Amino acid sequence: MITSALPVSADPRSKRESADASATAWALAARTGDTEAVEHFVRALHRDVLRYVSYLCADPQAAEDLAQDTFLRALGSLHRFEGRSSARAWLLSIARRAVIDGFRRAAVRPQQYDCPDWELAVERAQREDVPGFDDGIVLLDLLGTLSDERREAFVLTQMLGLSYQEAAVVSGCPVGTVRSRVARARAALMELVV
Repeated sequence: MITSALPVSADPRSKRESADASATAWALAARTGDTEAVEHFVRALHRDVLRYVSYLCADPQAAEDLAQDTFLRALGSLHRFEGRSSARAWLLSIARRAVIDGFRRAAVRPQQYDCPDWELAVERAQREDVPGFDDGIVLLDLLGTLSDERREAFVLTQMLGLSYQEAAVVSGCPVGTVRSRVARARAALMELVV
């Protein structure tokens, strides 16, 4: 039986590594059909997957569907997960493919919108009573100025806390490229903030 208790640590990196090890253990246990392990696996990584697809797709309404699609894909191919990487990196790479497939589906299905002022309709649909709402809007605007590759590398490493190696696995590019993208993203954001 796998325990969900994690050792207490002051170092955020070791805390994340411990959480990754625990999620990977849950994934490996879930491979054998342990329903409790599946539940723990999903709970452990749902928030990270949701945050990641939210930043990639920039559509809050589609994010939950994409996160669900990610977990459906992952659970369907869990029997092939061998634990060579962390379950988190493996799952985020599946999430990335789910978002890309979502873009492809949307591209072949153009949608018409009847509202003459769609930007105003979008602004009215957003909740403003949430603490940190304005900061989140500013952050989204700042991240929106970055190229897709730099934004993805920045979000994976700086916001989701993945190591550069894990971000490289998720992005499908060399570690040096991830480092370069993050450095350039930081420099671009600093120019905008200062």
